[in-house]
Amino acid sequence: MQKRILGKTGLEVSALGLGCMGLSFGYGPAADKQDAIKLIRAAYDKGITFFDTAEAYGPFTNEELLGEALAPFRNKVIIATKFGFKFGPNREQSGLNSKPEHIKVYVEAALKRLKTDVIDLLYQHRVDPGTPIEDVAWTIKEMIQQGKVKHFGLSEAGVQTIRKAHAVQPVTALQSEYSLWWKEPEQEIIPTLEELGIGFVPFSPLGKGFLTGKIDENTTFDKKDFRNTVPRFSAENRKGNQALVDVLSQIAKEKKATSAQIALAWLLAQKSWIVPIPGTTKLHRLEENIASAEITLTEDNLKEINDTISEIEVQGARYSERSQKMIDR
Repeated sequence: MQKRILGKTGLEVSALGLGCMGLSFGYGPAADKQDAIKLIRAAYDKGITFFDTAEAYGPFTNEELLGEALAPFRNKVIIATKFGFKFGPNREQSGLNSKPEHIKVYVEAALKRLKTDVIDLLYQHRVDPGTPIEDVAWTIKEMIQQGKVKHFGLSEAGVQTIRKAHAVQPVTALQSEYSLWWKEPEQEIIPTLEELGIGFVPFSPLGKGFLTGKIDENTTFDKKDFRNTVPRFSAENRKGNQALVDVLSQIAKEKKATSAQIALAWLLAQKSWIVPIPGTTKLHRLEENIASAEITLTEDNLKEINDTISEIEVQGARYSERSQKMIDR
């Protein structure tokens, strides 16, 4: 697989990464541990060198899973993880916490869970309004100087936060949602990242599964699936958003590809420093996603996609009201 560079700090990763959240959390029951390890190792065997996890996925269990799965070839891969939440006695999320002392405690624990002596890319998972971003950046700067962290990242951060953090410690990458059905980053975020030389790691590049064409208004989700709380995934909104999938499906037929592959190829064509991190629990979906890196969309293809998508108004908010409050502006 081709490689891409994130940020001016020169972090080289595979053109596609693997988002590992769904193996432990978010989309229903956790995958069988051994099956998850096999999938992660299969991704490595097929050229993926960039693996994404977080303290909050589980919580904690996803970091532990990656630590075990990647141990045999730890020095040949890039591990990205995230801090920034606090958890109650039953491991439930109970708000945000990016205080310096919390970050330091988190890093020591994460290093053990990940079975490593350094975190390649450490993101602040959500901007904490209770802690100045400059304090967060200084803390990560210290961690980098101590050799415990290599690169600093932000997630779902707004332009002003990005600039303030970058002035203290260069930000290597921003991880935020970006796809054919969430193009808001094109307005301010992407121009800012280009100006500052920061890489972009889109999560949910397949619209939490919707852009694959395998979900419709009649789909039912597991009771533990967080999409049950997402307005965009109400049955009514899924029906209203079907037009977007129909467009992808038509172009996919012309290119002898799948809708998911076209959605990923579109992202890869936007900027050379964009690295999507689709997730899956299935080996055949992993192989399908990886194959998207070999698809070349022509200028005419891209214009057709963009022109058609611009005429479609996506229905429903992308987060629940509670989650939306954690998004930095």
